[in-house]
Order: sequence, then C-alpha cells, then structure tokens
Amino acid sequence: MLEQQESQILVVFPHPDDEAFGVSGTLAQYANAGVPITYACLTLGEMGRNLGNPPFATRESLPEIRKKELQASCDSIGIQDLRMMGLRDKTVEFEDDEKMVQMMTKLIDELQPSLVITFYPNYAVHPDHEATCKAVVRAIRRMPVNERPRLYGVAFANDTVEGLGEPDIVNDIRDVYEHKLGSMKAHASQTGWMLQEEEKRREEGDTAESNWFTDESMYSYKWDQDFEESF
Repeated sequence: MLEQQESQILVVFPHPDDEAFGVSGTLAQYANAGVPITYACLTLGEMGRNLGNPPFATRESLPEIRKKELQASCDSIGIQDLRMMGLRDKTVEFEDDEKMVQMMTKLIDELQPSLVITFYPNYAVHPDHEATCKAVVRAIRRMPVNERPRLYGVAFANDTVEGLGEPDIVNDIRDVYEHKLGSMKAHASQTGWMLQEEEKRREEGDTAESNWFTDESMYSYKWDQDFEESF
C-alpha cells in the first residue's frame, strides 16, 4: 500500500503503455485516495512494432489507435489530467537537451508536484526512456534543494539490482487489480501477448508471489549520491 499521501503527482513517460506496465496500479491507488495526477506522455508511440495480436492496426492507423488506447488507460487508472506533448516516437533522444529540460520545468512550475515519477537514468533500456528521464532529472537538479519534489524511477535493465540494489519502493497493488488489468487491456495493440499470459496463469491457478499484477517497484532518486554530476 501507499507509504504516504501526496498533494500532486506528475508522471512523465515517452510512450503510451509505459504507465500501464510500470506504475498503473500504484497510480490507481493514488487516484482512489483523491490525489491529483498529471500524466505527460511525450509521444503517441506511433513507431511501435506491435500492431495487435492478432494484428488489427496498420502503420497508418496506429497513431490514432494508440491515442485512444492511452486515454482509455488513463480512464481505467483514474488519471484526469493527460497531457499529450506532441513529440515523435523514437526521436526523443534527438531532441534539443535544453528544449527537453524547459518542457519539464514548465510542467513542474505549473503543477508544483510533491512527487514526480519517470524512468531511472541508465537503467531504462530504450533511448526514448533514457532521454525522457534525464531531462526530468536535469530540470529538477536546477531547483533549490529544499524545493525539489521527490523523484521515483522505474528501472528494468537486466543489471538493475546489481547496480542499484533492491528497489526502495515495492508496492502491493493487488487491491487495484482491475484497474491495472484495465490499463493493460486498454493498450490492446501492444499488450495482447501479456494479457494472454496472465489469463493462462490465472486459469492454471498460478499463485506466484510476485508478477506484473501483484506489485510494482521503483527506486527513489538519491541526489547526493547519484545525480548531481552524473550527466
């Protein structure tokens, strides 16, 4: 369950479905607790490789489909403030660094979040993921220390535990299973394979202690240790 109440949460990810995989259960718990959540999604994931399973999208129709999926996911989670930031999928890493920092700074200045959630630099695998979270870190790093929001990062590189240790936050999300499932189902063009696995798992009575639908983990950014001069 949630460790503490928040006044405002800002979530920043580059692709529709990033929120579903990593933090949709946690965000649903916050939403159920009445915490306002803003989700800034930088692209529409229009270059995603998956077109449904079986395929139902085309390369031309995918952007509009993913836009609708993103809204449906937010509806399932309980996010009422969705910002589609208009960048192009698979090109976030090539955006001007200062432009990216200013985009994040404007969001933070407007919303005054107590908590920001994004990916964890150097452990986020995809170039768009890395560019997004590094822009968030740079923006917050410019703030006076006593004014910085807390910052949580989702990390899933193979060497995450080796490099970062065990997660700081491991959140039991079983009480919001339906919200998580709804968020995953919303992104049908991308998540069909996972939903099939989950259905099979439940049919077979799999009681594994930990999976996508039981808990979500994040790392708390430790500014004095990790990010003051790292990039």
